[in-house]
Amino acid sequence: MKTLGIIGGLGPESTVDYYRLIIAAYREQKQDGSYPAIIINSIDLNKARDLVTANALADLTEYLVAEVQRLASAGANFGLIAANTPHIVFDDIRRQSPIPLISIVEATCEAAKALGLKKLGLLGTRFTMQGRFFPDVFVREGMSLVVPTQDEQAYIHDKYMSELVNGIFLAETRERLLKIVERLEEREDIEGVILGGTELPLLLRDATLHDVPFLDTTQIHVRSAVAQML
Repeated sequence: MKTLGIIGGLGPESTVDYYRLIIAAYREQKQDGSYPAIIINSIDLNKARDLVTANALADLTEYLVAEVQRLASAGANFGLIAANTPHIVFDDIRRQSPIPLISIVEATCEAAKALGLKKLGLLGTRFTMQGRFFPDVFVREGMSLVVPTQDEQAYIHDKYMSELVNGIFLAETRERLLKIVERLEEREDIEGVILGGTELPLLLRDATLHDVPFLDTTQIHVRSAVAQML
């Protein structure tokens, strides 16, 4: 069995969710009473967020590569970054990484393709919604992405940073996010929505809206990691 290395702390709430889901998915597939080998490197959310905000992407890459190297030194055979936003520099990190890394964006794209989806909404931090790292991967597979309006993006980003990463999950925030998804379905004809922030499923994991599937990037990433582990 391979040892998984996780860059966590981005943010802490979703890192806990990753750990719990990986244990459950592993034990569902391997029913011999064993547990998976996992190494978690929980890093500084504020440092990473400040580098993204300052658009200091080279510095962000250097920071994350060094943290991946720590995972490799600890014995990880492969790894992942337990957050969507840092994937803004994923390709650069992967090129310099001493171990293979699983992309949350590529895994989500494969999941969307398996469902036959062609047009999806994308929710996340403003860095994710305004970045190219999701569209560039999806366009190559013939899919298009739609993001909320500027005002909606500002609302989502504010709630993400002020509430979700701090473990605050409010009913009114959930309701507003579902209204945004509903508008995207009605006016943009989306066929699905990507929860492109690993804290979003903590608020919306059991959400339903007509026939629109919610793609939980945490769950998708976890499934890919467990498949690689086994």
